[in-house]
Amino acid sequence: MKRFDKLHTLLFLALACALFSACNGDATTVKSEVGAPASQAAYSEKHRPQFHFSPPQKWTNDPNGMVFFEGEYHLFYQHYPDSTVWGSMHWGHAVSKDLAHWENLPIAIYPDSLGYIFSGSAVVDWKNTSGFGVNGQPPLVAMYTYHDMKGEKSGRNDYQSQAIAFSNDKGRTWTKFEGNPVMPNPGNVRDIRDPKLVWDEQRNQWVVTLAVGDHMEFWASPDLKKWSKLSDFGKNLGAHGGVWECPDLFRIAVEGTSEKKWALIVNLNPGQPNGGSGTQYFIGNFDGKNFTPDPAFLPFVKDGKGVWLDGGKDNYAGVTWSDAPGGRRLLIGWMSNWQYANKVPTEAWRNAMTLPWSLTLKKTEAGYRLFAQPVKELEALRTASHELASSAIASELDLTSQFKLPSALLEIELEFALPTDQKGSFGVALSNPKGETYRIGFDAASNQFFSDRTKAGEASFSVDFAPKTSVVARSAKFKTVRLHLFFDVASAELFADGGANVMTEIFFPSEDFNTVKIFAEGGKAELLGGKVYQLKSIWKK
Repeated sequence: MKRFDKLHTLLFLALACALFSACNGDATTVKSEVGAPASQAAYSEKHRPQFHFSPPQKWTNDPNGMVFFEGEYHLFYQHYPDSTVWGSMHWGHAVSKDLAHWENLPIAIYPDSLGYIFSGSAVVDWKNTSGFGVNGQPPLVAMYTYHDMKGEKSGRNDYQSQAIAFSNDKGRTWTKFEGNPVMPNPGNVRDIRDPKLVWDEQRNQWVVTLAVGDHMEFWASPDLKKWSKLSDFGKNLGAHGGVWECPDLFRIAVEGTSEKKWALIVNLNPGQPNGGSGTQYFIGNFDGKNFTPDPAFLPFVKDGKGVWLDGGKDNYAGVTWSDAPGGRRLLIGWMSNWQYANKVPTEAWRNAMTLPWSLTLKKTEAGYRLFAQPVKELEALRTASHELASSAIASELDLTSQFKLPSALLEIELEFALPTDQKGSFGVALSNPKGETYRIGFDAASNQFFSDRTKAGEASFSVDFAPKTSVVARSAKFKTVRLHLFFDVASAELFADGGANVMTEIFFPSEDFNTVKIFAEGGKAELLGGKVYQLKSIWKK
């Protein structure tokens, strides 16, 4: 690297400070002049995900502002570019044309005198209701929460408010609305944030869902600028172990029918059954003013109970893309947990996103339920495939030696017979020469899926990280057990029984896992067949 003499250094720092002030002061427009492509070296650190999105460096948390426009899936996210722990929030930015490969872009929205830029959403204003569009083209409009840190520290209650910004160049430049905040704090609400926009076609109105402490509020607007309150929801329904955050409201078809329902996603911190932050949801109807849960859904969300989108510990703040093509409902989450997100053992970067999901709504014995599947676009990451024949597994089957797998970057599909004696467990185990092991699978005796990272490596950074095995009850009855698994360098995602149950968990082995086995305990497991796919990195050539 070229050395600067003292004068050059001072000039460089002065210029940097000037640019920083322009971006972070009261200016309403932020324009990034150059891109920020990620070098291969930047994605080679220990524990760095190889086919999940993570920023080139520093801190990230909630995904937000996801919108599809002119062939690009936009992923904005909570980002602090100056540290690997939470701090002054910006909107980081990346785009993808296929949901598998990501291009890092410069920071989209910077904090200013009104506060940090907290989570929110973005939409295409197709009818130009806001008037922000130019030359007959619809603008992108983002709605976000301002968080006034000075106000919070001084003890005020009105430190959060809602604001908007718009873009007329495919999200590369954002201009903050001069009339911000468009939803000032009423003065007595401490937690009011994470606005999620949706166009209500039936009523010809914009609807925003706001997280307000222990419940949700719905508001309506004709133009994204002037808002009127519609209703409240949730004070006496669902899990309430912590603050409600990061909502989503969308209409979705019931698979195989002409019926449509409304889904309301509610993220909660803390209160997830396995500990820490998690994502619950409700299925019902929205009449343009009120959200009403379906009667069959009510027994599952009374008395502090919730229906959970992911049973693992490491999927939070998940929300869906606006305007996804083909009517698909696509979701991505933050792959961490607030119990330990600031402490996980990474240095240059901290935290990543889950894989993108495709959500469907099905009518089950228990009522309406969301099913999640990895998006089909991820199949482009497969480099080789291996067939598994039916067999009885008494102890273990070593996939690494059988198929000469070069790494543990894998997608595995397995189908097992359901044990008639309701005994034993089976699944997949990762291990390394250090004796560290991660296991994920199904326990027939308890009828639960499980993720066991108690011996998977570094865990001393938090007593909450791996005190016990995470479990989630099997939510539907099937004649066989299907496990669809994705293993990255430091994470596992299970989509069981066609997505009826999902588990996402991270781990930090001292040395990369390099051995993969199918295991059976407490009796033989009848493997009906399967496939193993080797996956390639999206960051390295």
